[in-house]
Amino acid sequence: MNGPSPTDGTPSQVRPDRLLKRTSQPSLGQNIRSSTSRKMCLSLLRALEDGYLTITDTDGSTTKYGSAHISDKRLDAHVVVNDERAWSAIGTEGAVGLGRGYIENWWDSDDPTAVVQLLARNMPRLDRYRKIWGNTGGRITTAGRKVLPRISRAKNKEDIAAHYDLGNDFFKSFLDETLTYSSAIFPSPDATLADASTFKYDRLLKKVGAASGSTILEIGTGWGGFAMRAANEFGSEVTTTTVSAEQYKEASKRIAEAGLGNKIQVLESDWRDLGGQFDQVCSIEMIEAVEWRDYSDYFATIRNCLKPGGLAGIQAICVSDRRWDRMKNTKDFIRHFVFPGGMLPSVGSISNAAADSDLQIIDLEDISAHYAETLKRWRLTFDDNLEQIKQLGLDDRFCRLWRFYLAYCEAGFNERYITVAQLVLAGPKWQPDNLALRPT
Repeated sequence: MNGPSPTDGTPSQVRPDRLLKRTSQPSLGQNIRSSTSRKMCLSLLRALEDGYLTITDTDGSTTKYGSAHISDKRLDAHVVVNDERAWSAIGTEGAVGLGRGYIENWWDSDDPTAVVQLLARNMPRLDRYRKIWGNTGGRITTAGRKVLPRISRAKNKEDIAAHYDLGNDFFKSFLDETLTYSSAIFPSPDATLADASTFKYDRLLKKVGAASGSTILEIGTGWGGFAMRAANEFGSEVTTTTVSAEQYKEASKRIAEAGLGNKIQVLESDWRDLGGQFDQVCSIEMIEAVEWRDYSDYFATIRNCLKPGGLAGIQAICVSDRRWDRMKNTKDFIRHFVFPGGMLPSVGSISNAAADSDLQIIDLEDISAHYAETLKRWRLTFDDNLEQIKQLGLDDRFCRLWRFYLAYCEAGFNERYITVAQLVLAGPKWQPDNLALRPT
């Protein structure tokens, strides 16, 4: 997940209107829904375990829900309800409504990460209320989605632009100097985020055997950090591609300024159009932009571009196999507000699609705790630079959207509701190097 040189840093670079729409004033019907939803939500909250949620309601009353008898990692979260519409949003839209309520300041918290983490921790109990729909309508929806038209290339590019083309100055306001927009790996708890981002690149490059003169295809350029590291530190020759116009410009600029134009070729091409043969193929948190029905084609492209004895390295954000079928049919907060068209795979869905292309998973390393720490640092930097971000033409609602997005993801990784892993896939003629293991 990465992108190119800022144009001129003007507000025209960012288009929050593509993601946010104003919510009208509450009607009588909305007030009735709010009252009904409030009763339902409070009933559910009485089942909370392994933590506490204190709610200060619109009338000033404060009630504490939950218990702490399960683990020593107790969460204490506090929510202030500023508008009754917070209840109806959650009651009618679930996670989407929870996010909508925060964006609109219908509810607030000094620690939204703890709020989402507590809800994620209790999701198995809350899921029981959705089981009937999951066992009936869910199967029908899955069958129906299989015959729907696939997302076109143009729509896929538009969805990616809605996220990555918000403006390079915006992403520079909270990312580290490597402009890495994916999970870092911290060699030690006190490592800087930039060092952890570089360590992540090195770890994946070593796993796939990158070396001087080796050829690497990278699917998903980002802002060029991985390609620059592979060329500068490992001596590899890299071809990298992105469909984000902003990322293409910035990556090209950074690569030229680093004097690496003779070792790195940047393409503005769709992954479906890639060709050639490479020693290694790498893709860092890009599969999340691939529609699930295109997984087989995606891995077929990797296989076709990989020499038979080569290795491919993928870093992917995943949901559990048990939840993957339901996720395909559910529009959550991120897919609704932040990354339209996004889709998280599961390890099983990756394995099945890769096997169809004669690729084998030979290594999987879970780095989920490192993503929680990465997101925490992004969020803190985002808060520290809030005034700078607003000077880009972004209003309070957009800033609350992104603050909640970062907190939402951090909570998900903390509770392992979502995970992230580095996977290594081998071509059909790959052979191990004696007793060599993954890099230390």
